[in-house]
Amino acid sequence: MSVNATNTEADHPLRTIADELDSLTSRLVHDEAPAFERLADALAEAPRVFVLASGRSGLALQMTAMRLMHLGLDVHVVGDATTPAITEGDLLLTASGSGTTSSIVSAAEKARSVGARVATITTAADSRLAELASVSITVPAAGKQDRSGHASAQYAGGLFEQSVVLLGDALFHALWHRSGVSADELWPRHANLE
Repeated sequence: MSVNATNTEADHPLRTIADELDSLTSRLVHDEAPAFERLADALAEAPRVFVLASGRSGLALQMTAMRLMHLGLDVHVVGDATTPAITEGDLLLTASGSGTTSSIVSAAEKARSVGARVATITTAADSRLAELASVSITVPAAGKQDRSGHASAQYAGGLFEQSVVLLGDALFHALWHRSGVSADELWPRHANLE
């Protein structure tokens, strides 16, 4: 379809994406609810949270890091100049559609070797990254190498990357409501140097 083609509502690109997200969300709520709760618990219990993903998944996971900071969690984006060493008891939260991204797998192995826990969001439940994780959410979306159009009509890992944003916001929402803290109490942590 041409970018300039006239779309009916049913075949509009926004409808396509919204429908895919709706279907994916229903499947995650049904199939991954226990893993979601375990991940929320792991985030709440960790003395420090480190987040790591690459590309668009990395940008999506940085959004989660920001929201966790708003909750008052001690959170670091791996690769930032001020990120400290991960140590025993910390949590490394990762996202990788394939679960095989070498830099992320290597970081997960390092985290485990020092006694930190690993959590992941992935499409590949049988991946090395999922094996290393004590908590893993498996997203029913196409990986970036899947261009078949069966799991998603979107390009590359678009649906997966969108799911990382949704899961991150849902985790924030769950932890925020557990905390009983008001939005006004969170607001002072919002960036003020912008």
